[in-house]
Amino acid sequence: MCNEFQLILPFDEVIETFNRSGDPLVFPGGMPNFGPMASIRIGDRFPIITLGEAGPQLVTTPWAWKSPHGPPVFNFRSDGRSFANSVRCLIPADGFFEFTDPEAGQKRKTKWRFTLSGERLFWIAGLVKEGAFAMLTTEPGPDIAPYHNRQIVVLRPEEGAAWLHLQKPEAELLRALPAGSLDVEKVFPAAA
Repeated sequence: MCNEFQLILPFDEVIETFNRSGDPLVFPGGMPNFGPMASIRIGDRFPIITLGEAGPQLVTTPWAWKSPHGPPVFNFRSDGRSFANSVRCLIPADGFFEFTDPEAGQKRKTKWRFTLSGERLFWIAGLVKEGAFAMLTTEPGPDIAPYHNRQIVVLRPEEGAAWLHLQKPEAELLRALPAGSLDVEKVFPAAA
């Protein structure tokens, strides 16, 4: 399951991409001061977009809330659930990682980076609870299935406002993308 993602693009591009939805962002805690982040992991603080009293807002929260059973909740199944009464969020990203068994002669798992084909940025559908966010997951689409048995919900740039405001049925948003939507490259071990 996704436990690492990245946002290398300048944050101005995230703001500009969201503002194209016609619903400009507000910054209740001030403009975030984040540089390129090649590796965002569970527990890291990261700026997300959620709905506030003044509309869509950018807030910085940790990734993963505490579970009553012990391990942190960083991914959350979307299958068969309604999130109409939940605090929904958009997690901006330009890549996410999945891991498979180590290749012959390697001790570490093989690391794969996924990006949205033809786009510089995408959103990951998420939830906010206890002041932290988690990524929603779904059944794997054809691009992820060879690498993992679940996947995060990837939203195209133009779908972000629809998730925040639930302007489309959840089943249309919380699904895997069609084949060929995600590009994949092996990050580790590096090609010889």
